[in-house]
Amino acid sequence: MKKNIKSIVNLVLLLVLSGSTIVSGADGIGFPSKKWGIGFGNSKNFTGIRFNFRDSKVEKITGINFTLWQPRDDNKYAEVTGFSFGFIPGGGDMRGVQIGILGVAGMGNVSGLTIGLLGIGAGGDMHGINVGGLGCGAGGSMRGINLGLLGLGAGEDLWGINIAGLGCGAGENVTGITVGLLGAGAGERMAGINIGGLGCGAGKELLGLTLAGLGAGSPLVKGVAIAGGVVGGLDIQGIAIAVGMVRVGDEKMQGSMQGIALSSCNWIRGEQRGLSIGIINYAKTLKGVQLGLINIAKNNPKGAKVLPFVNAHF
Repeated sequence: MKKNIKSIVNLVLLLVLSGSTIVSGADGIGFPSKKWGIGFGNSKNFTGIRFNFRDSKVEKITGINFTLWQPRDDNKYAEVTGFSFGFIPGGGDMRGVQIGILGVAGMGNVSGLTIGLLGIGAGGDMHGINVGGLGCGAGGSMRGINLGLLGLGAGEDLWGINIAGLGCGAGENVTGITVGLLGAGAGERMAGINIGGLGCGAGKELLGLTLAGLGAGSPLVKGVAIAGGVVGGLDIQGIAIAVGMVRVGDEKMQGSMQGIALSSCNWIRGEQRGLSIGIINYAKTLKGVQLGLINIAKNNPKGAKVLPFVNAHF
């Protein structure tokens, strides 16, 4: 393969020196045309196999594009389609297969198969199979299979299978199977299978199956939430299981629990509808059953507000 590439380079140089039919452009040369074939240099528009040190002000490249270094800042409108390879290949919108020995830098949208030894990034959206040795990030949304050894993040939505060695997060919504060794979170809504080594959290809603080493929480927790420490929310609907505490509401806002709460201490500052099982169970308004050593239902009549083993109100 190396001999073949070397032969092509030597042939091009020979033809240029001999004044042959190679067409020379202002920023690159091509054989048999400056628009297509085999090209060398910073051709602005080219289809075929292209070799360049560093792209600048490129418009449209289709085919196989080998670039040694990352593009200049003035390359943000380049459309690169096909196979891109180099230390840090990049462009504006990139489609196809992008492989960077160090990383891949897309200033616009990146779609297809994207692999970077250190990391990959897109200023816009990133869709497809995205693998970053250290991390993956997009200013817009990420959709597909997204893997980052350290971190994974999107400014807008994160959707699909999302796995990061340390943490996964999105400024807006996270949907699918999400795994973060330390944590996983979303600015708004997190739905699907959510796993965080330490914690999982969402700014508005945490939906589906959630597993967290220490804590899981959101204003609304719906589905099944399991944590080693605390499951908390303003409203919990479904099944909440924690070694430490299931906590609903706070000092300023009352909440509600609908379903089953199982922990050492179930502390519901608001309304409980369903079953709570724990060493200590507390509900400001109970419409269900409490099972534990100490069961407190503030809305029960005097003498039944605090009972051992079982308390109930319907």
